[in-house]
Amino acid sequence: MRKKSVNSKKYKMPLKRRIVSFLCIFYIVGFCLFLFLFYGPINSFKEFWITSAMTTMNHRYLATWLYSDEYIQKVLKNNSIIEVDEVSDPNQIKFRKYSSSIYKNKYEKDILDRDKDDLYKVIEVSGSGYQGYLVAVYDPSRISIATTAYLGVRGESILTVSKRENAIIAMNAGGFYDPDWNSNGALPHGTVISNGKVVSDYVDANMGGGFIGFTNDNKLILGNMSKEEAIKTGYRDAIEFGPYLIVNGKRSFIKGNGGWGRAPRTAIGQRSDGIVLFVVINGRLANSIGADMVDLTDIMENYGAINAANLDGGSSSELVINNKIINTPVAGGENGLRNMSTFWVVK
Repeated sequence: MRKKSVNSKKYKMPLKRRIVSFLCIFYIVGFCLFLFLFYGPINSFKEFWITSAMTTMNHRYLATWLYSDEYIQKVLKNNSIIEVDEVSDPNQIKFRKYSSSIYKNKYEKDILDRDKDDLYKVIEVSGSGYQGYLVAVYDPSRISIATTAYLGVRGESILTVSKRENAIIAMNAGGFYDPDWNSNGALPHGTVISNGKVVSDYVDANMGGGFIGFTNDNKLILGNMSKEEAIKTGYRDAIEFGPYLIVNGKRSFIKGNGGWGRAPRTAIGQRSDGIVLFVVINGRLANSIGADMVDLTDIMENYGAINAANLDGGSSSELVINNKIINTPVAGGENGLRNMSTFWVVK
């Protein structure tokens, strides 16, 4: 007896159903990943997320929507920075010129290996999760504070200020009061001293932080003090911000990531030989998430800073050389720039 041949056809799921099934699996996996990252056992990710969000002006909701105030405060407490409780000792800074071509390490070679007529040198820096720039400024007498021409009314972009000041280098400096979250940049945080005069002193806008500035003998002095004490100290150009990273060669004590998360960063420091270091780190980018306070302190220490301080970061981190934007700003305005109130300029 002959067997009937059975033509078995392979079942093919309709395209529409396949797409729906894929999307369902995708959303389920995504939701599980979300729960694992934000509520699972990986504390380092949660700390990164919360500290990064809470140190921004416009994106704190990224933490407050997901976590309780109690948990956020616990994370911030476990990630903090305790500054060295000292004022910079100007006697530790002794200006000198180098004639030797023998260097202690690669960082010193990066700084000192230059033509004698160079006013500055740009050095690319990078580490785990970040990329940015360090600018060695060889003559600190050329560094000063510039402000928006419309203090109390509105800020200006770094390119506008750089061109008006005929600056070789311009970098963002202190923070600013932004009650309406519109990045107006009109009111600087705390006291601003320019050319030996107090040009701004918005007490209500003071977020804390100490003085960061240069005295008449071109030494970077960091110190928590009153406005009156700052004037007696002899600052010619200064702002108030922080935290301090290094004072008199001593590192601040940093718990966890320092409480500032990973983000674009700006910092200023000075070596014992008087060379000034500007640092701007890219952040919130695919190839550079940003730096935390540990990274920033390491950079400054590696390149020989004995005094160094964090400046306004995030969307404010901007570096201009010869009226050209060097870093990758993320402010979202014209050319990605933000209106701000204070700037370090090199003329």
